[in-house]
Amino acid sequence: MNADASVPVTVIGAGPYGLAVAAHLKGHRVPMRIFGEPMDSWRSRMPVGMFLKSTPRASSISDPAGRHRLQDFRAATGRPQGGDLHPIPIEEFIAYGEWFERTCVPEVERAKVLGIRYEGGRFQLLLDTGESFSSAAVVLATGLQPYAAVPRLLRPLVDAGLASHPAAHVDLGKFAGQRVAVVGAGQSALESAALLHEAGAEPTVVARTRELLFGVPPAADESGERPLPARLTGPGSPLGPGWGLLAFSRLPAAFRYLPDAQRAHSVRTVLGPAGAWWLRPRVDGRFPVLTGHAVETAAAHGDGARLTLRGPTRTLDADHVLVATGYRVDVERLTLLDERVRLAVRRTPLGAPRLSAGFESSVPGLYFSGLSAADSFGPLLRFVAGTGFAARRISGALAEAPRRSPGGSP
Repeated sequence: MNADASVPVTVIGAGPYGLAVAAHLKGHRVPMRIFGEPMDSWRSRMPVGMFLKSTPRASSISDPAGRHRLQDFRAATGRPQGGDLHPIPIEEFIAYGEWFERTCVPEVERAKVLGIRYEGGRFQLLLDTGESFSSAAVVLATGLQPYAAVPRLLRPLVDAGLASHPAAHVDLGKFAGQRVAVVGAGQSALESAALLHEAGAEPTVVARTRELLFGVPPAADESGERPLPARLTGPGSPLGPGWGLLAFSRLPAAFRYLPDAQRAHSVRTVLGPAGAWWLRPRVDGRFPVLTGHAVETAAAHGDGARLTLRGPTRTLDADHVLVATGYRVDVERLTLLDERVRLAVRRTPLGAPRLSAGFESSVPGLYFSGLSAADSFGPLLRFVAGTGFAARRISGALAEAPRRSPGGSP
């Protein structure tokens, strides 16, 4: 079916960032449509038993009135309130996101956007329902899904079914009784290894870093309860205590003025690669960890895989390799965008979109939120705590933008 109607704004993605943008657009009375299955990536691409790395006070989805925070959800559903000493189970966070959607953005349409073209100064969108329509502006809040990073030398193992990214598994219990090489040293790698071990698998972590890093346990459940000297030397922030983290949390707008290389380095290294403080007891001494090792070659071997390593241990055989090497933003991976649109998006040297202060790309009317915007605005955009800054900037820009008239091309 072809629809003649057009809408001013279309939001693609119904995770925390998409829901926050839609809620703020409603606050500005900007007509919009939003597509996606609420919290789908969290439900279908995160392992059962996972906990959020961010603290409860830094894990609220933003709404204009600030009345739908995680603590509001807990109060409304009779759940206990918890602070920094109580990590959030993924099941609770999914339930919170679904509650936020029902309460703030019930307009979410459970359709999938198959393609986006740019013609005559407007975007043409095609849905899996067969409907097509035009939109003056599009906000991409597609989350982590398109950006799973797998090193080139491990891709043949992925193609052979002998390796995978953690995003491919909801239940790591399927590997019970198997030897699993976990490549990486960040939260995803270490938590996956812990879950594998607890499910009866035999994980071995392979990490280039000389030692595993973990966060420092909080001194109190609430940031304000910490001793005054600790608050002065390491003030609290959504990203954790410390003046540097406070700057990244409070000044994301200034981050985009830093040089390309400095921005890329900060996004990659701030708060990582490292595990959360509560993860350490589930890792230390529980299974082999090969620090100071890098994968040199990888090949099928028997019914599994053999990794040749640079380090004291030269080879490692496994039934499966879990490639927990994180995510890398690259516009080229957003295949729902027509090739002409992708080529028209100005990018950083690593492939992330260059964004204006209002999160708009070089294609007029095309906005990016969430992880896609982290290279422009910093590590805050890697976490739920960034939904407020992103949603306010994007909704404010779209509320002020004049209606686009036909004409022009990307």
